Amino acid sequence: MKRTLETICMLSMLLACDKNKPVEEATAIDLKGTWQLISGTIIEKGDTSFTDYTLKHKMIKIINDTHFAFLNHDVDKGKNAEAMFSAGGGRYELKGDQYTEYLEYCNDRVWEGNTFQFTVKIRNDTLTQSGSEKIEDTKVNKMNIEKYVRIKK
Repeated sequence: MKRTLETICMLSMLLACDKNKPVEEATAIDLKGTWQLISGTIIEKGDTSFTDYTLKHKMIKIINDTHFAFLNHDVDKGKNAEAMFSAGGGRYELKGDQYTEYLEYCNDRVWEGNTFQFTVKIRNDTLTQSGSEKIEDTKVNKMNIEKYVRIKK
């Protein structure tokens, strides 16, 4: 009797499995939109630095179906020691949570033509992007972790 009950349970489990039922795919990450950088953490040569991008700088990243662009400047319109402006953009690919930027344009021209791979995740309205930034011809070799908030329409 015990053996019959085990057999019935096993058959029930096998019949419950539908081989034709499609496997559920992971929800795609929706990067499209405009994102404001709120913080950045750089890890370089064992040292960690944190920047709050809501104080002295303002940066946005705009992502559409195929391209990204970023714009970054100081909030005092270039009138103090924190004066700066940077911009860049190019194509990107997203496969699962792996986001790859192909930087085609940048005001700091040494960055152009480089590829940067990141892991991305979105929780609520916050995008976290982390990965290595390395440029062979320079001393740039760092881990970069950025947090963005989605700008509402």
